Amino acid sequence: MSLLFVCYPRCTTCQKARRWLDEHGVAYEFRDIKTDRPTLAELRRWHKASGLPVKRFWNTSGQQYRALAVKDRLPDMTEEEQLALLATDGMLVKRPLLVGGDFVLVGFKEEEWKTRL
Repeated sequence: MSLLFVCYPRCTTCQKARRWLDEHGVAYEFRDIKTDRPTLAELRRWHKASGLPVKRFWNTSGQQYRALAVKDRLPDMTEEEQLALLATDGMLVKRPLLVGGDFVLVGFKEEEWKTRL
C-alpha cells in the first residue's frame, strides 16, 4: 500500500504522527503542505474518500483561518466553495493527512491510525 503523508514539518502533531509512522515501519511519501499545497482536485478526492464533512478539513486553530474569518463565512459556503478556498493555502487545511488508496485520515488520532494501518 502506497501512502502519502501530507503535513507541515514544524507542526508538533505532524512531528508526532511522522514519528509514529517511522516507529511502526510504515512506508510513506512525505509532502510539505505549505510548499506543495493540495490541489482542488486532490481535495475533492480526499474529501470523498474520507467520508467526512468538509468542515473536518479546516485547520480551525490556524492563523489564516482566523485572518480570513472563515468561521463566520462557512455557513454561507457550499462544499465546493469551501474546497476551493482550502486549495488556495495549505495552511488552511487540517493536518496531518494520511492518504491511502481507498482512505484518507485527517488529523492524527493514534487509535484510528492503528486500526486503519
